[in-house]
Formats: sequence, structure tokens, C-alpha cells
Amino acid sequence: MDKSESILIKDLEKDFGKLKALKDINLTIAIGQIYGLLGPNGAGKTTLIRLLIGATKPSKGNISVLGYNPFRQKAFVRSQIGYMPQSPALYEDLSARENIHFFGYAHRNENFSKRIDEVIAFVGLSNRANDQVYKFSGGMKQRVSLACALVHQPKILFLDEPTTGIDPKLRQTFWDHFRELTNQGVTILVSTHQMNEAMFCDRLAILHEGVLLADEPPRQLLWKQKAKIKICLENQIEEKVVSNYPQQLPQILQQYGLETDISRIEIEEETLETVVLSLINDHEKQIIQGEEQ
Repeated sequence: MDKSESILIKDLEKDFGKLKALKDINLTIAIGQIYGLLGPNGAGKTTLIRLLIGATKPSKGNISVLGYNPFRQKAFVRSQIGYMPQSPALYEDLSARENIHFFGYAHRNENFSKRIDEVIAFVGLSNRANDQVYKFSGGMKQRVSLACALVHQPKILFLDEPTTGIDPKLRQTFWDHFRELTNQGVTILVSTHQMNEAMFCDRLAILHEGVLLADEPPRQLLWKQKAKIKICLENQIEEKVVSNYPQQLPQILQQYGLETDISRIEIEEETLETVVLSLINDHEKQIIQGEEQ
């Protein structure tokens, strides 16, 4: 395993009886990367995460997490992982500080007591740290949940729909926190259905029925799809539909020459949601064609 790699997955398969939950998955996730897992329910995202934490054993293939086998060395691997669930799993009759202390103690981290004030400040709860959690709004509970996931200084952070149900300003605050963590060398895996959230990721894996359909930066996924380019000239508008427009655009503009008066260029991209649905639809067609043969 390369020193720049946090997670390495090779030829991974997971079967539950006759059901193939994951099929021939190959992924490399770099240290300090925000990596998104996209896909509908039943795509295999939860199974993949369970494999990464050693909760279940692969049917085939290899997984390395920080250089360790998560199934054989699960205690160590889990000590290096923080998890923030979609719905905060907190003790509401306890204060924010007491909740964070509880989760820190559960990890048996020797330095967790010193970390409590650090993570409270990091998530912006210093002035409410001693208040009981039941008094908090949903967004504040999410902040406590993030602090609980970070108190033992994990090297990998799993986020399950981390900003569902919170306002846009707080969502941006959370993503600022996540980016700051990656700058400190923390690797983040985000499982999400929200396309605007997925665009914040450095790289995306799109899963459908256990198959990896794509593993690329979100911008590259968009660029591969067709885009409509409108070139507004002095007396007319010309439209062209092309794939990979960043590469095609210079060639298109060369056709007009320097003497052409171009007043404006408009580019209409596909949305990430459209791209994901297109990949899923294409995969479903392949499945149907395979069954008919």
C-alpha cells in the first residue's frame, strides 16, 4: 500500500447467498481526500462501509485501511475511524460535553479529555457545551455529533448524509470544517443522495446494484456528458452540442477567427443528477440485454 493511500480496495466482492451485493470493486482513496459514495438504496454503499470497518468479511478480494486488514485487525482499524450518522445518536439528557466525553471514553483514547475542549471549539459550541442536548436545534445536534466523531482523533471520518435537514449557511460551515480536517490529513468518506453536497467531494464513486459505474472527480463526470454551447455573434446565435467541452471549446472558437465579433459565450451543462441517472439507466439496459441473451 502506497504511503499516500488511506484506503485500497482490489477485486472486492461480497455475496449474501445468491445476492451479489458488491461486484469486482476497485478503489483507491488518497489520504486527505473527500470521497463521495453516490447511489440509490440497495446500491451497495452500506455494505461497502461495513466491509471497511470490519463488520463483515469479503467474499473475494482485498481491503487495506491505513495499511491494515479491517476484518483481521478490526480493533485497531475502528480506533482510527470516526462515524457521524445521518440522525445524531446522542443522549439528550446529557450535556454536549458529557456526550463527547462518553464517546471519547468508549474509544479508550488516552488523550481524549484534552481533546474535548478542542472539538467543542472546532464545531462552534463553546458557549453551549454544558447545556443538555434536548435543548438544541437539529443543526446544533449535528455539531455535537461531529464533535463526538472527532474526539478520538480519527484518521478516517465516515459521514452519512451529514447535512440533511440543516440550513444552507450551516451546511457551508460543515463543509468548511470537513475541508479543514482534510488539510490536517484526515480522509473523509461521504455517503449522500444530495447532488449539491456531492459536488463538494474531491472524487465520487457511483454505485448501482453492487457495480461501480464511475470513479472520478465530479467536474470530470460533468465534462464527459454533452453540453450545449451558445456562441453569440453580432447578428446571430450559433449552438453546438459537444462532449468534453473544456477540450472542444478552443477548437470551436478557432473556426471563427480573430476578426469575428463574439459578444458572449454561454455553456449549459448537464446537472450531476442527470449524469448519475444516465449512468444508472445505461447500466439497467445492460442488465436487461444480458438477461435476454
